[in-house]
Amino acid sequence: MAPGELDNIVGTLDCTHEHLIVGIEGSEDATVYRLDETRALVQTVDLITPVVDDPYVYGEVAAANSLSDVFAMGGEVITAMNIVGFDSCHHGAEVLEAMLAGGQSKVVECGGVIAGGHTIETPEMLYGLSVTGMIHPERIYRNNTPRIGDVLILTKPLGMGILTTAIKADMLERERIPVVAEILSQLNYRASVAMQAYDVSACTDVTGFGLAGHAYEMSGGRYTLRFAYDALPILDEARPLAEMGIVPAGSHNNREFLAPKTDFAVPGDDMLFYDAQTSGGLLISVASDDAPGLLSRLIDEGYVYSAIVGEVLPFGETSLEVH
Repeated sequence: MAPGELDNIVGTLDCTHEHLIVGIEGSEDATVYRLDETRALVQTVDLITPVVDDPYVYGEVAAANSLSDVFAMGGEVITAMNIVGFDSCHHGAEVLEAMLAGGQSKVVECGGVIAGGHTIETPEMLYGLSVTGMIHPERIYRNNTPRIGDVLILTKPLGMGILTTAIKADMLERERIPVVAEILSQLNYRASVAMQAYDVSACTDVTGFGLAGHAYEMSGGRYTLRFAYDALPILDEARPLAEMGIVPAGSHNNREFLAPKTDFAVPGDDMLFYDAQTSGGLLISVASDDAPGLLSRLIDEGYVYSAIVGEVLPFGETSLEVH
């Protein structure tokens, strides 16, 4: 489905409540429920199919992907619940144990606790987390509140959907798989902590709707987000694979929906802009004066692909521009 289509369906439900600060009305990354004047719960849930063969690494990646929504909002992870669809006909208990161990390692890394979960039999492997975090109700980063004049920072490289598709098709050189796995399993936790020391107006994580889809949500129909294509961090291996058509179906869906809303003024293949990511980086809208300091801090924290990739402009003819 196109970005926002499922959200529109879910949005027909009446999910309003006086303590629900952030619900399903705005395609936000997670929900926020106020407990009192200084505390609110951040809640999210996500799961994915395997992106690598190693079950421990798969668990790491799936957990990092699930936890990311809390970090995008500036929250702190408290607890997580495992959600597992397990194919016991083709895999033994040791595979399940490795998946869960990988997931737990990432929850522990950001100071959280695995508090339980639920497992069902499925013909295809599925794993993810239901995550509960804590946040101050007046210090929430929304995904659609950028400011005109801000610059945009992206903390992880693009092309991960293409590369994981290549891994499944056995078309990526084996020595490059650990590089992809390391990027996928890197938590956005330290990036979230880092950005809270700077003048950030909006943040979202880049996942299944690709950079284009999540940037479109950030624009909110009120701003134009202009990207410098040459500044986008892209893994070299992804470019030739995209040209060969090794692209996930979700990326094609993203392009079909978003291309009419995008002025893509760069010669060549645009698929990397629309590529559906798994456990992607944070897209951060930050005051231009603070951008160099935040970028330096992110790189010091290990987000070595971080880059200033664009800017926020008054709304023009389209929501997104790529030049």
